[in-house]
Amino acid sequence: MRIPRIYHPTSLNSLTSCTLSEDGANHVGRVLRMQPGDQLELFDGSNHIYQAAINAVTKKSVDVDILSRQLDDRESPLAIHLGQVISRGERMEFTIQKSVELGVNVITPLWSERCGVKLDAERMDKKIQQWQKIAIAACEQCGRNSVPEIRPLMKLQDWCAENDGALKLNLHPRAQYTIRQLPNMPKEGVRLLIGSEGGLSPEESRMSEAEVISPSH
Repeated sequence: MRIPRIYHPTSLNSLTSCTLSEDGANHVGRVLRMQPGDQLELFDGSNHIYQAAINAVTKKSVDVDILSRQLDDRESPLAIHLGQVISRGERMEFTIQKSVELGVNVITPLWSERCGVKLDAERMDKKIQQWQKIAIAACEQCGRNSVPEIRPLMKLQDWCAENDGALKLNLHPRAQYTIRQLPNMPKEGVRLLIGSEGGLSPEESRMSEAEVISPSH
């Protein structure tokens, strides 16, 4: 039987025992119905893994003993920051899940002219929290030990104007460059821009051309 991987939101360094988070306890206790003595693998985002054993299970909590700690850095040497214009329904959730599985380090939800999602600030904050949980679940499933950050919503032009030294790429179906024509990747990594389901407006396309290189798929 595969040992479940569970994310712990605070550092486990030097601890010999801990109580799982509410989400972790719910998954272990109610979904998997695990019992005292069962084995778990914990990770806390520090690129370490912790072998643990359950010592107590109640309706609201799960306590575990930490048996060992090991560095397990599985991250790609290429840092990838994805700027994704938000899409409707489950499409954005699917994008976040697969992006995490493919190694993206940071995801920034973007708003553009043709973005079909309209949410007030409170609902958007809840969406960000939900998307962060999806990123955590994707790490639990795919084996990553560092959890990507889901940043707050930004306007497309503000995201494009950010300058962190990374190579900026706009994934556009009618781009003039191909992947093979790209320059060497800088140590700061890559920023990928993906537009909305309706694509970028002509004005946004011109704006992004001034900020990014546009390789075709």
